[in-house]
Amino acid sequence: MPHLTIQATPNVTIKRPETLLKTLNQALWSSGHFGKPTDIKSRMLPIDSFLVGVEDDEQEYGFIYAHLKLMSGRDIIARNQLAEILVTAINSELASDQSGRAALQICVEVEEISAVYHKQMLE
Repeated sequence: MPHLTIQATPNVTIKRPETLLKTLNQALWSSGHFGKPTDIKSRMLPIDSFLVGVEDDEQEYGFIYAHLKLMSGRDIIARNQLAEILVTAINSELASDQSGRAALQICVEVEEISAVYHKQMLE
């Protein structure tokens, strides 16, 4: 734990998705909130269809959405700190690659995972 899911609209340029994920995992690891690097799991999911607002037919707007799920127990200050770390890392990794054609928003949600969570390592 944690689990990080990234979704980006097609008008967000992500030249190296694996590099973005590595940057985000490293930023989370560097926060000092997690026990070992392999606890951090991230993935990127495509968004095929989207709409921002009610009349963005030309897709002048887009977004990247990061959803961080954590085990319970971290206070609101820690969760806010992790959200800010992700916003900063996404911005620094992607800002220079954008064409300027679309106004992009970075959104981060930090959520506690259900108390019922099981994992097992396959051997």
